[in-house]
Amino acid sequence: MKRIAVIKVGKTFDSLKSREGDFEDWIISGMGIRKEEARIINVCDGDPFPEYREISGIVITGSHEMVTEHQLWSEKTAAWLPEAVKGNIPILGICYGHQLLAHAMGGKVGDNPGGREFGTVNLRPTPQAENDPLFAGFPSSLKVHVCHSQSVLFLPPKALLLASSTMDPHQAFLMGECAWGIQFHPEFNALIGIHYIETFRKELKDEGKDPDALIEKCAESPWGGRLLSRFARIIREREESE
Repeated sequence: MKRIAVIKVGKTFDSLKSREGDFEDWIISGMGIRKEEARIINVCDGDPFPEYREISGIVITGSHEMVTEHQLWSEKTAAWLPEAVKGNIPILGICYGHQLLAHAMGGKVGDNPGGREFGTVNLRPTPQAENDPLFAGFPSSLKVHVCHSQSVLFLPPKALLLASSTMDPHQAFLMGECAWGIQFHPEFNALIGIHYIETFRKELKDEGKDPDALIEKCAESPWGGRLLSRFARIIREREESE
C-alpha cells in the first residue's frame, strides 16, 4: 500500500511537544488517517526522499526556520517537489511548506511587510476557490490559525490564488491539478495558537502588536480539520481512480 509522505521540515517547542505532540502528529490526526498510513520523512536529519511511485500524497509541515535561509535540506526538498507537482501527486504545503512550494515553483518568499501574523484570523477564499477540490463549499469568510513572519510575496507563474487574509494576500494557492500551498495552520487548535503567542510575546510587542488581544481572539474553528480530512479524501479518490 502506498503511504502519504509527511515531509518534516521542523519541530515545535519541546514544552508543547511533551503535552500535545509535534507537527506531524497534529496533521495525521487532522487528516483522520492511521499513523501506519503515513511515512515521516525528516529531511532536517537527512532522511532520503521516497520514490514518487511509492507515495500517494505529500504533506510538508511547518517549521521555525526560514525559507530565505536556503538551508541545504530545504533546497534539496525544493528541488524534489517540481517533479511531484508535474506527476500530479497531491501535495499540501503548510506554512513553511507553503512557502517552500512557492519557492520551488518560481515564486518569491520574504519577510511579511506587516510583520508577524499570529492567532486566529479571517480567511477569505477567492472566487476561484468555489470550484477548487480543496476549498469548494467553504464560506466566504472562515476562521483559521496563523503563525508566521515570512510570506509568499509573489506567487509562482501559473499559480491560482485561492485565499487571502488582511495581513497576507497569498494565504492559499494551487499549482497544477493538485498541489496546494496554505500559509495558515489547519493542524493548530486555539491552545497551540495561544502557546505560540505567549512564546513570541516580546517580539509581537516590539512590532506594536498586542499579544493579550491576540490571545483573546483565539478561537476554535472546524475549518482546519475539514480541510485536512478533505485532502486525505482527495488522495484516496485519486488512488481509487488509478
